[in-house]
Amino acid sequence: MTAISLGIIVGLIGWFLVRYIVFSFYTVDQNERAVKTIFGRAERLPAEASSEDPFAEYLRPEERERYRYPQLRVIPPGGPYFKWPWERIYKVSVATQTINMAVDLEDPRANHGGTVLEAVTKDQLNVGLKGQIRYRVSERHLYAYLFGVKSPVVHVMGYFVSILRERIANFEAPPLPSDGALASQPADASAVSGVSINDLRKNLRDLNEHMDRECLSSPARYGIALDASLITEIDAPPDVESAMAAINTAHNQVSSDISLAQAAADQKIVQSKRAVEIETLKAQAEVEPLLALAEQLHRLRASGPGALTAYLRNVRLNLFRQAERVIMEVER
Repeated sequence: MTAISLGIIVGLIGWFLVRYIVFSFYTVDQNERAVKTIFGRAERLPAEASSEDPFAEYLRPEERERYRYPQLRVIPPGGPYFKWPWERIYKVSVATQTINMAVDLEDPRANHGGTVLEAVTKDQLNVGLKGQIRYRVSERHLYAYLFGVKSPVVHVMGYFVSILRERIANFEAPPLPSDGALASQPADASAVSGVSINDLRKNLRDLNEHMDRECLSSPARYGIALDASLITEIDAPPDVESAMAAINTAHNQVSSDISLAQAAADQKIVQSKRAVEIETLKAQAEVEPLLALAEQLHRLRASGPGALTAYLRNVRLNLFRQAERVIMEVER
């Protein structure tokens, strides 16, 4: 065997050792999870471990069988781990990420360059939506994320946008309470009935909560869990915005007039109550001495037959003492 042949053999052995032994060790970062495939088939957990999926209840009955994915054996953070040449490792970041809801991952020029998402309201207003979505890969649904769909983030973004546009198109503000206590309260300027954009702006929190509820099935569908959706702005076309400003100004004026009238009425009511209290106290002050005198006379009369006569004589003498002139009736 020549030196060249020996060098080729040594080189092949070294290449094999480096390629399939040294590079077969790998690690998994703290924010990552890994899945191993053997000859293209992912390692799976037993069937009983994947029979109960808590997210399946958010799917429609006809969808539960379609999105029934197996549970995979997940490799936790750490290492080094070893894999054979016929095995392949898929690493996935499970850290929470934030994305603009108007971003189109397939066409960056769409939605005004990924800045504003357009939607149509029930009264045919073309509004622009701005906001963000927080999402993360669901560790329980790595099969759906890695092997179920081709582009999970694109699918879940399209799913979110379709639900959001459907909600905007059919959104109606919840009815106001019909109790009597509300009649005396001033009207809120933002509660302009019949104008959907005002209803949307006033109920942004309800809209975000609705989107969170509707997207609870996204882990079972695409392997991505939406942690929160935050719609921050709803912009109307410029001509509509000016009309809305005029409407809101009129309602603000009406609300201000109602508040002033209610304040004046409340002040008059308070003054009337105070006047009644003052007159009541005056009457009580006049009646109280008479009641005390009546009680005193009753006790004098009960003490003896001559006590009341003596009391009247003493009172008459006191009055005579204070008088400057006395006119006496003389019997003839």
